[in-house]
Amino acid sequence: MPHSREIMHFLLTNDDGIEAPGLAALAEAISAVPGARVSIVAPTAEQSMCGHRVTTRETLVVESRGNDRWAVQGTPADCVRIGLFALHLKPDWVISGVNAGGNLGQDIVISGTVAAAREATYHGVAAMAFSHYMIKGMDLDWPRVSTWVIELVGNLSAERLHDGEYWNINFPHHPPGDMAMPEIVRCYPERLPLKVHYTATNDGHYHYTASYSERPNIPGSDVAECFAGQITVSRLKL
Repeated sequence: MPHSREIMHFLLTNDDGIEAPGLAALAEAISAVPGARVSIVAPTAEQSMCGHRVTTRETLVVESRGNDRWAVQGTPADCVRIGLFALHLKPDWVISGVNAGGNLGQDIVISGTVAAAREATYHGVAAMAFSHYMIKGMDLDWPRVSTWVIELVGNLSAERLHDGEYWNINFPHHPPGDMAMPEIVRCYPERLPLKVHYTATNDGHYHYTASYSERPNIPGSDVAECFAGQITVSRLKL
């Protein structure tokens, strides 16, 4: 992986929580990079779909979980802020994920995974967000995901990000086992939203339902390409 310094410092986080298998897969991948230093600052518990929420009116509890590993009782964006401004880490990259579930199209503004990368970008730190689309009833091959992450990080870190830009990467869901790495497709975020439905009850409550796998998509978008089995890469800008 090209870089002007001998050691690269990676700050890892997620929104599935510090014990999530996707974060473990990400850490395994990044730890395999020659000369890499890995720090993990991640939520104590799952914070999925929290968006870019930050904690400003309450104290944040930060627990040490071993060498260069901290659990934060807050959001992914909180974790990045804690890492940069409380723990005083100086990472070359902030990498968020690997989320168990896609973050495509409209998901980008809702996702805590992507919010962590976006928060880092606001502070001038290069960032990537990794997510994995999931098909119900199919196991997810996390060791295989680690090998894909290694290649993507190597390729994308060699490309210059302009001010305010960051990467959003989504893996497709294939049956577990050996297979060639899917095609990497550069694409734009889907513009069409999920079809959202609310079912009313007699007591005035509304139950939310939406079919993620049946969401509409435009050819060439991240949703269309990821659903077709390709790895999608989007260069996003603040």
